[in-house]
Amino acid sequence: MWCIMQLLDRIGLVLLWLAAPLVAFAAANKNDPYLLVLRGAGNIALLAASIAIVALLLRRGRWRTLAGKVLVVLWCLPPVLMSAAHLKFELRKHDVLGASAIEARQLGPHFMVGYSSLPEVARLAERSLIGGVYVTRHNIRGRTIETLRAEIAALQDIRRAAGLPPLIVAADQEGGIVGHLAPPLTKVPALATLTGLAPEEQQAKAEEFGRIHGRELAEVGVNLNLAPVLDLKPPVRRNRLDFHTLIGQRAIATDPAVVSTIASAYVRGLEETGVGATLKHFPGIGRVRTDTHHFSANLDTPVKELEATDWLPFREVLSHSRSALMVGHVTLTAVDPDRAASHSKRVVQGIIRDKWNYQGVVMTDDLVMGAIYQNDVCKAVVEAINAGVDLLLVAYDGVQFYRVFACALEGSRQGRLDAAMLQASAARLERGFLIAQARAASRTLSVARQN
Repeated sequence: MWCIMQLLDRIGLVLLWLAAPLVAFAAANKNDPYLLVLRGAGNIALLAASIAIVALLLRRGRWRTLAGKVLVVLWCLPPVLMSAAHLKFELRKHDVLGASAIEARQLGPHFMVGYSSLPEVARLAERSLIGGVYVTRHNIRGRTIETLRAEIAALQDIRRAAGLPPLIVAADQEGGIVGHLAPPLTKVPALATLTGLAPEEQQAKAEEFGRIHGRELAEVGVNLNLAPVLDLKPPVRRNRLDFHTLIGQRAIATDPAVVSTIASAYVRGLEETGVGATLKHFPGIGRVRTDTHHFSANLDTPVKELEATDWLPFREVLSHSRSALMVGHVTLTAVDPDRAASHSKRVVQGIIRDKWNYQGVVMTDDLVMGAIYQNDVCKAVVEAINAGVDLLLVAYDGVQFYRVFACALEGSRQGRLDAAMLQASAARLERGFLIAQARAASRTLSVARQN
C-alpha cells in the first residue's frame, strides 16, 4: 500500500512538472483568440488551480528541496503572467478608448466588430470607434430573436443621439452549413442545391432564398449579409486539417456561368428587401487547400487563368448589383507574393479598383483568422487601409478589436497611414449602398420600437 501511495505521488509530481509550463503559457496568452474557451470562468479556474497547487506543494514540504522550490516557482508564474497579460490588455483598451474625437471619426468607420457585451460595444458605437457590428450565433444563444432586434435598435438609437451615421449590421446567412442565425431564422438550403435545376428555376429559387434571408434579416435590423460565396467549388477534397473553411460544401458550382446565374438571382432577392450582399472570398479560395482560419495560404494560379474562370462570377455579379466585396487572406502569388490579398495594394487598388473600376465597398475577411492574426497583424491593418480597403472585420473574437484598432491608431500617430486613401474610403462608405440601407433599417427599427 505504501509503495502504491509513493507511485501515485511520483506520478502526480510528474504531471505537475508537465502541466506547469502549459498552464503558464495559457496564462500569458489568456487573451489569444485560440484560448477564447478559457476566458472568464476558465481563467478564474486556472488561477484558482494554480494557487491551490502552490498551497498543496508548500503544505507537503516541497519547498525544502531545490526541485521542489523550482516547481513551486513554476506554479506561481501563472497568476503573475495572467495579471501581466490583463494589464497589457487594459492599457491597450485604455489607449483605444482614449483616442481623440478626430482619430475616432477618421478610423472608426472602417471597423466592423463582433461582440458579446452590449454595454462594451455601445461605448464603441457612441464614441465613433466602429462603423459596424457583426452578429452571430452567440448573440442569440439562450435568447430570443426579439432581444437581438431590441439590442440592434438600441445601438442605432445611440448612434442617432450622438449625431453619427447608423451602424452597418452584418450577419453570415449563406444557407446550408453556414446560417449563424438559423434557427430561429429560417434554415435555407445551400445555393449549391439549385445546380440541378433548369436555369429559369435556378434563378427563381435563388431569388426566393435571397428574399427569405433578406426579409428576416431586415426585421432583426441586419442590413448586410456576408453572402453569397462565389468561390468555385474545388474539384478535389481539401486536406484533412480543413475544419472551418469547408468551401466544398459552401461553394455553388465548378462552372463560373452557373455560379454567376445563381448568385446574381440570390443578390437580386436580397437587395429587394433592402439588405446588401457581400461577394466572397476574392481572389478565390476554391483552389487553395489550406484553411486560412489557421494557416497562411498561397493561390499560385496565373492571373489569366483566374480571369477566365474563378473571377468571372465576381465581375459579373458586381456589374449588376450594389454588393460589397470581401477579400480573403490568401496570397495571390502572381500579383503580390509577399502579403495576403486582403492587405495587398497590388490586389485591391491594382486589380479591383483600377483594372475592374469597382468603386464599391471592399472589406477584409475576419482579421482574427490565423493567416493574419498569427503573423504581423499590425502590419496587415496598416497595409489594408493603405490599399484602399474600406471595412476591416473583427468577427470571431470581438475583444481583439482593441489590438487591431490600436494598430491603426499607432499607424496614424506615426504618419504611416495614407490620408488620401482614408478620405477616398470614407467617401465610398458615405455614398455607398451600405450606409443608405443602414439608415433605412435604423428608421424602420425606430418606428417598430415606438409602435
